[in-house]
Amino acid sequence: MTLPTLTDIEHAAEVVYREFAATPQYRWATLSQRLGTECWVKHENHTPVGAFKIRGGLTYFDQLQQRGQLPLEVMAATRGNHGQSVAWAARAHGLACTIVVPDGNSVEKNAAMRALGATLIEHGDDFQASREHAMRLAVERGAHMVPSYHADLLRGVSTYWWEFLKAVPALDVVYVPIGQGSGACSAIAAKLALNHPARIVGVVSAHATTYADSIAAGRVIESPVSTVLADGMACRVADAEALAVLREHLDGVVLVSDAEVAQSMRALFADTHNVAEGAGAASFAAAWQQREQLKGQAVGTTLCGGNVDTAVFGRVLNSPHQT
Repeated sequence: MTLPTLTDIEHAAEVVYREFAATPQYRWATLSQRLGTECWVKHENHTPVGAFKIRGGLTYFDQLQQRGQLPLEVMAATRGNHGQSVAWAARAHGLACTIVVPDGNSVEKNAAMRALGATLIEHGDDFQASREHAMRLAVERGAHMVPSYHADLLRGVSTYWWEFLKAVPALDVVYVPIGQGSGACSAIAAKLALNHPARIVGVVSAHATTYADSIAAGRVIESPVSTVLADGMACRVADAEALAVLREHLDGVVLVSDAEVAQSMRALFADTHNVAEGAGAASFAAAWQQREQLKGQAVGTTLCGGNVDTAVFGRVLNSPHQT
């Protein structure tokens, strides 16, 4: 897959900024003190859906429109944030939208997707089962299946890394969570487009290791999912196209446990009073794990989503020694 160029990203930013302004990035003094070095946070929790995914949905549907290929109905599978992105863009274009989520999915993410006009179907034990069901339904109904990884999604997602790297040119290293790969591949695209020197380190849940295993093996390795906190990283089967990009360009991979993610959620709330969902806290969790190696470096982290159920967040805050 060809990654978005600087021109692609700049054009994508025009599409994104019709809906909302660039999100902020702050050097938090308390987080920097905690980490022992300069620490920046890119606040993608400040988008209208509380996560970075909306950027990709906007550019994906814009590209469909430019090609004259807007369908009557779209279908997608999600744990929540991709579904909100698709539902937002579908509503903007007046399209019917059906989203498939796993059984027991986040109550509040489900409510947010319904509020955006999506019809929800609960099916399967994990994201992969939901994805396969959505693909079958799309064929049966003649709907357009919006994938979780696609070049037209990367165009939009790259804008947030383009914003971050332009705003903080002195960054030495950035940590980016890996779910289906759009966030990490977009970070790479923005780095290459801007010729930025920052190292890109991928972050994988220790309880959903398909990308770590696949990068090590050089081919897609299906791995079981047992994370109960980082649902945005709960991927059982790596995307082959994303894997090819990551294997070539990532500067490292860090695995973070649910316990480390929970600790990071508490730290981010204490130091910034921003709410992070599990995947949204994984970036800082990885930096914290590697803090002894980061002294004297400017570290970039991403609070890439803040959509955690109230009850889950309450348990995390009130159980400092548990996941």
